[in-house]
Amino acid sequence: MGYQQGLSGLAGASKDLDVIGHNIANAHTTGFKHGQAQFADIYANSVATAVHNQIGLGSRLAGVEQNFSQGTITTDNVALHVAINGNGFFQMSNNGALTYSRDGVFQLDRNGFVTNADGLKLMGYAANANGIVETANTVALKVPTTNIAPTATSTITASLNLNAHDALKLGMPTVTASGALASKGATITDGTQGTNADTWTLTFTSPTTYNLTSSAGASQTGLSYAANAPIKLGMGETVTLTGVAAAGDKVTVTPNPIAFNAADSATYNFSTSVPVYDSLGGQQQVSMYFVKKSAGMWDVYAGQPGNVPSTPIGSAKFDTSGNLTGTVDASGKPTTTALAFNFSVTNGNGSATPQPLLLKLGGTTQFGSKDGINALAQDGYSAGQLTSFTIGNDGTLTGRYTNGQTMALGQIALANFANQNGLVNLGNNQFQETSSSGVAQISAPGSTNHGTLQGGATENSNVDLTNELVKLITAQRNYQANAQTIKTQRMVDQTLMNI
Repeated sequence: MGYQQGLSGLAGASKDLDVIGHNIANAHTTGFKHGQAQFADIYANSVATAVHNQIGLGSRLAGVEQNFSQGTITTDNVALHVAINGNGFFQMSNNGALTYSRDGVFQLDRNGFVTNADGLKLMGYAANANGIVETANTVALKVPTTNIAPTATSTITASLNLNAHDALKLGMPTVTASGALASKGATITDGTQGTNADTWTLTFTSPTTYNLTSSAGASQTGLSYAANAPIKLGMGETVTLTGVAAAGDKVTVTPNPIAFNAADSATYNFSTSVPVYDSLGGQQQVSMYFVKKSAGMWDVYAGQPGNVPSTPIGSAKFDTSGNLTGTVDASGKPTTTALAFNFSVTNGNGSATPQPLLLKLGGTTQFGSKDGINALAQDGYSAGQLTSFTIGNDGTLTGRYTNGQTMALGQIALANFANQNGLVNLGNNQFQETSSSGVAQISAPGSTNHGTLQGGATENSNVDLTNELVKLITAQRNYQANAQTIKTQRMVDQTLMNI
């Protein structure tokens, strides 16, 4: 043995202690990846004939290998704290110079850029004004503080139940008679039932017999007539005639609909309203009214309170199972959009007017239960201010606004490398790309071999303190052993000098 071997061993053990000490010092550094000293032996150059007589000259530090294993993820619920679960690095910009880090502790600077504690800007994919993420290239992520623009309501979606047992909105039917009964009285009972929307005609074939027909196609012949005896017309509706009839006499019972009036609840069966927004984000109510016209047929009215047209926007038809089967407009033609009505409202605040609206009634039923709302929605909203944001597993930064809307503000990108140990450690939790690491493979979190993100969390250091303390003891023993080799060599030298 010689001093060279002992000195190299001391130097190596000292560097090993430095690496272990560095690991221990960063046991609580966010995103830190511990290193491990790797050593190689040293031999002097020799001629080929003497290869079996080589004596080593000690050891040298071959390199410090970084261990990029996953650290424990801790949740802290801070919006701009992000942990990488799996492969990848955050791409950071230092005035255009790109570095890479696993430290996901970010904050907003005064200009709205997402930065780390040292002011380096986080890179990712920007989102346009409509919240569409553009993945062509990475840019410094910035959280916009401008208001989200309003969107005018264009569609109202309503899923209702209209009670099949609701009475028709009819007044007392009109009774007209000819012949011997022309001047005789008539009495109508319960003219609001479903079949009473029909017009009924009694044609007398003799003073005591008549035929009964309805506008709906119902027909009965040879019925017996007696003065002052109720004659059943429809469901619950009867007419009582006085006087003696003659062959050829006719009596017509015509329904008398009550005129619709939005201010009078007696003229409609059910109503509801929904707030809608104009092109400036102003809010106003739109009311909808439903009037039972006949069995399975309902007239629909819509407009602003106090300005609801007296003519319907159309009619809705239901089958015998209570399902909505069709809609027609005010002229009786099928609506352009199935099961939906087009109408408009006027605006007086400088916004676009008239404002076209589409009322969709798909899913509306006519069952024998109370009138009510199953679902009611509209697609507009007012202007909104940013209140908070979250980061999704795919890195999407989503903003939440005071108007209840959400919008993508950008997306964090991750970088991966073919050889992570080829990166240069710059300190401050930053690494730099080299030719040994290969070029950065930039992609969205969760794609190919890139990990996912967890918002409101940080990745702890992957240093195992117990393991490092054991390695510290081993390195200390190694240092002592190498010091012993130098001490032994000195004693040998002293012996020689004493001969």
